[in-house]
Amino acid sequence: MITVVLFFLAFSLLLYVLLGGADFGAGIIELFSSEDNQKITKKTIYRVMGPVWEANHIWIIILIVILWVAFPQYYKVMVTSLHIPITLMLIGITLRGVAFVFRHYDAYVDNSQRIYNWLFRVSSLVTPIFLGMIFGGMISSKIVIPTEEFTPSFAEAYITPWFNPFSFLVGIFFASLCAFLSAVLLIGEADEEGYPVYVRKAKIATIVVVILGFITISYGYFADRYFVEGIIKNPISVSMIILSALCLVPLWFFIKKGNRIYSRIFAGIQVILIIAVALIPHFPNILLIKNESMSLLQNTAPDSVIKVLGISLLIGGGIILPGLFHLLKSFKLIKILERR
Repeated sequence: MITVVLFFLAFSLLLYVLLGGADFGAGIIELFSSEDNQKITKKTIYRVMGPVWEANHIWIIILIVILWVAFPQYYKVMVTSLHIPITLMLIGITLRGVAFVFRHYDAYVDNSQRIYNWLFRVSSLVTPIFLGMIFGGMISSKIVIPTEEFTPSFAEAYITPWFNPFSFLVGIFFASLCAFLSAVLLIGEADEEGYPVYVRKAKIATIVVVILGFITISYGYFADRYFVEGIIKNPISVSMIILSALCLVPLWFFIKKGNRIYSRIFAGIQVILIIAVALIPHFPNILLIKNESMSLLQNTAPDSVIKVLGISLLIGGGIILPGLFHLLKSFKLIKILERR
């Protein structure tokens, strides 16, 4: 049953990066647009995101619950050492959701709309950066666990693990990945006015993702990051990096052809490959402690708990996934074999 739990853990992570990431990316695109293009993007966002933006974030809740129930020791170390960026991330998600609703449904159009707009746009950028910094903290090998012989300072225990150049680069990279993913998805939803805007944004986002990915890997390597060294020395991860780069060719071929389905598929494949590159080389030792690593499968919950959780996830998945598909289909967000 542990296999079922691990599957839903990975599946929740993937869906949150794809759906939640595209959600954040829409706000980032709006932030880095001219005033006229912001109006175009804002209109498209309400039409595309409005019905499903709340559903996009259930996956991080499922992810956290699985970690909490099935892998309590891992969860304890992660949320203790990284509680500051986790709290800031949750605040960002909350403020972003409030701003998204208020700027659309507020009965009065006044200066408060400008506040809602900027709050939505800025939180759309800052929140995924903190998400990336959380992962950067997990893999930076700077987390310190207090022992009887050693008690770290507040900065060593709660600041240094995530507030460092490598984690910041990971955060910026993830934010750019969100923008790239959102731009590709919005191309398929754009009208004649918005289509060239999103194509241009997708080109810029692609370039930024490639450059930041190279800078992050390079910095990690020269800064003696064990995590990056494991990626570079792993033939599978190197192959996936090359494959991800090669996927840019068919991606842009289908974007130019106006094929929204295959362009989205290849954008999704690239995200899957990037996630795999980040997780496979060290799995199950994803949480890297200073001078050691911590296995996800270490000190798991009792078998009885894992069994109940696995059954619950299977039943819940059987209910949630068809419902989510129906929601997306009802609002015409799933357009199989439909070309622009």
